[in-house]
Amino acid sequence: MGKALEGVKILDMTHVQSGPTCTQLLAWFGADVIKVERPGVGDATRGQLRDIPDVDSLYFTMLNHNKRSVTLNTKADKGKEIFVKLIKECDVMVENFAPGALDRMGFSWERIQELNPRMIFASIKGFGPGEFEDCKVYENVAQCAGGAASTTGMLGGVPLVTGAQIGDSGTGLHLAFGIVTALFHRETSGKGQRVECAMQDGVLNLCRVKLRDQQRLQHGPLNEYSQFGEGIPFGEATPRAGNDSGGGQPGRILKCKGWETDPDAYTYFITQAAVWGNVCDVIGKPEWKEHPDYAKPAARLPRLNEVFGAIEDWTMTKTKFEVMDICNPLNIPVGPILSMKEIAADEALRKTGTVVEVDHPERGPYLSVGNPVKLSDSPSEVERSPLLGEHTDEILRDVLGMSEEDIASAKAEGAV
Repeated sequence: MGKALEGVKILDMTHVQSGPTCTQLLAWFGADVIKVERPGVGDATRGQLRDIPDVDSLYFTMLNHNKRSVTLNTKADKGKEIFVKLIKECDVMVENFAPGALDRMGFSWERIQELNPRMIFASIKGFGPGEFEDCKVYENVAQCAGGAASTTGMLGGVPLVTGAQIGDSGTGLHLAFGIVTALFHRETSGKGQRVECAMQDGVLNLCRVKLRDQQRLQHGPLNEYSQFGEGIPFGEATPRAGNDSGGGQPGRILKCKGWETDPDAYTYFITQAAVWGNVCDVIGKPEWKEHPDYAKPAARLPRLNEVFGAIEDWTMTKTKFEVMDICNPLNIPVGPILSMKEIAADEALRKTGTVVEVDHPERGPYLSVGNPVKLSDSPSEVERSPLLGEHTDEILRDVLGMSEEDIASAKAEGAV
């Protein structure tokens, strides 16, 4: 069976994380992603956070699987000529340069449309149109400007960013969705179009429940937040809620056996209303099933500290995996706090291809994330990231039809 995006050519002008996340997803599904890099330099992440000297970093390799690398100096006349040919040959162009960078190179959206009316031109920027549209944005800036940081952390504490890269990788995911949608539309319209994702917008989309709560505040306190039961008044904005579930089913992170020495000996425990009786039986509180202070969800909301205190008394007698073994057959939603070390060793994740081992010619074998989206009839395999300029000759010859003499000439002029 063929791959879902086989035959689609992507001109990848991205760097660092947000853009490469997008193009890697497309490459995993079979698109031919041609990564354009500066000769002798390449993507900045090749050299960032290196764990082995003079070898492409894990930062780069884990964001650029299944791609081909061509080096190209677009400031040279011959390099610009090759770039024009690539625009004409490819279906999609993806970039995450600083605002206005491509325009200054002479490749505005209007110019790209002239060269290839079927081209889909996809961009990631920090902010959308408005006061901040020309500002540079990095991961944590996006988390702060998109509403995530103000709603993350403990009540009364400083705002916190999350370890999940919802600004960079999250926006890359959104952009990939936009590109595939534009490709589908092109099937009927025959025309390309612009696809734009702002990092602030992407983060906000992932924070929609907090915007929901902002509006609910106009009609009274948020009863499912722990501070309601603690008698702490609400302010004008959605507050930081610690490890509350963020939904109608109260949940918290609770200590498990060994928490004194293991920083990850915790479980997430949700007191879902439908299985409240099972929760009561498991923690040794069967009388709570009928007691008026605990029997109904609304009655429990002012008493969440007491409820979760009793549950934690029980979870502290079990390992986080024992909690899973006991609660899952009873349909009680729980989940262990898994460290990156535990995830790296998880056989189930290896089996599904969510965690993969990849062999690299310079660094040897390493672990990476695999494609999180599984299609039943379209295989997705993870191939190693390219060395800098590894496919330059191949692309110039096979994609652009250049002769060996033309390739040699381009090299002599410093164009590739």
